[in-house]
Amino acid sequence: MSGRRLLLVHAHPDDESTATGATIAKYCAEGAEVAVVTCTSGELGDVVSEELAHLRGDPAALGERRRRELGEALAEYGPVRHHWLGGPGRWRDSGMPGEPGNTAEGAFAGADPLEVTRSLVEIVRAERPQVVVTYDDHGSYGHPDHIAASRAVMAALGPAADPDYAPELGRPWRVLKTYWVVLPRSLLTELEQWGVSDFQPYTVADEELTAVLDARQYHPVKMAALRRYRSQVDLDSDEFFTWMVSRPEFAIEHYLLVRGRRGPGEGEHGWETDLFAGLEV
Repeated sequence: MSGRRLLLVHAHPDDESTATGATIAKYCAEGAEVAVVTCTSGELGDVVSEELAHLRGDPAALGERRRRELGEALAEYGPVRHHWLGGPGRWRDSGMPGEPGNTAEGAFAGADPLEVTRSLVEIVRAERPQVVVTYDDHGSYGHPDHIAASRAVMAALGPAADPDYAPELGRPWRVLKTYWVVLPRSLLTELEQWGVSDFQPYTVADEELTAVLDARQYHPVKMAALRRYRSQVDLDSDEFFTWMVSRPEFAIEHYLLVRGRRGPGEGEHGWETDLFAGLEV
C-alpha cells in the first residue's frame, strides 16, 4: 500500500464508473486505498436492457439488481471498499429533476441534512482519506441526488475534523484536498456534434480546471466495470453514450479543487496530474 487514501462519494450505482472509473482504476493499480460511498440504490433508473424489462416499474427489484451490479463493477477495479450511505436502502433514488420522486418519502434529495452529515462523518472518520471526490454544486448535470451528494460532502468535512462533533463516531479526521469531478468546456464542441447542448451550464472553462488525469491506459478497466451495469448501459448500441464511453479519451477525467492547497502542475494551465499532488503521503 502507498499510504494514499481516496474516498469518492456518488449518488447511484454506475455513477462511480461513468464519472470517475479511470481514476478509481489508476489509484487501485498504484496501490492506494480506494473507497466508494453510494447514496442510493438507483431505484428509479431507466432499464435499457429488454432482457431485464421485468424490472421496469418495480423500483425495489431494480434497486436490488443495481446493488448487485455495483458489487460486480467494483470488483473489476480491485480492492475497493464500499459503503452505502446510512446503510443499504436508507435513502431512495429521487428521480430526474421535476419528477414525483423528488419529494417522495425517503428520497435522498429531501433527506434530513443532519442525519446525512452524521452518516458521512462516520465513514470519513473510518476511511481517513487525504483526498475526497464528489460532484460539483450543479450535480454534474442537475440531478437532485447528485446535488444532494455534493452538499453532503461539503457539509460533512468540517464536522469530521471537529473533535467536539459526535466523538462516538470515531477520532476526528481532516481531509486535505476535496475535488469536484467536472466537465471541461472544450468537450462541448464534440457534444454539440451529437445534438447534445444542455450540458453547457454545467461545464468548467479549461483554464479553471485544477487537475486532469489522463488514465487512458485504464480505459479497458473502466469499460469492463460499465459492462457490469446491464440494466443501465448498453455498450453495443449506436447511441451517443456508447460512442462517448468507447473512446479512450473517456478515461481522461477532469477535476476542480474546492478545498485544500493546489499542488504542482504541468502545461499551459498548470493542471495537476495527480489528485495527491503536493501532499506528503
